[in-house]
Amino acid sequence: MKKTNPLNSKIKEELKSLVKKWAGVEGNLIMILHSIQNSYGYIPRQVSFELQKLLDIPLARIYEVITFYNFFKLESPGKHKISVCMGTACYLKGGEDILNELRNILHIEPGQTTKDGMFTIEPVRCIGCCGLSPVVMIDDKVYGKLKKEQVADIIAQYVKEK
Repeated sequence: MKKTNPLNSKIKEELKSLVKKWAGVEGNLIMILHSIQNSYGYIPRQVSFELQKLLDIPLARIYEVITFYNFFKLESPGKHKISVCMGTACYLKGGEDILNELRNILHIEPGQTTKDGMFTIEPVRCIGCCGLSPVVMIDDKVYGKLKKEQVADIIAQYVKEK
């Protein structure tokens, strides 16, 4: 079994404050998990253990919620989040080809992070740039009217900055 690192007192206090803020509110676990996800980009295992104690609920309940909702992640995201639009316009104009090219270049599947921690691929329903389809968004930058042949050069720009 993997050992977990103990949480520092600052993180414990932040969790206590979060639990206090949502105390007695219906659906508070989801709201607390949203706050944690927004802070870390995922739900750290150690935080789940502490949350279990603070809320006095089974750890299984926490993981039940985390794994039910696609929004919650159990692993740290990459430095760069690659959102591949799979909305109707993007899909019809080659979104799946773009996604497959990213799989081939980065050697990961959607939802995974590269071993070096640089990239995470996430298919999304719509980025809202249908006129530029197919579209990929890396962090906050949108790349539109993409051809799969352009993907390697775009990824190379981010690798260089490493």
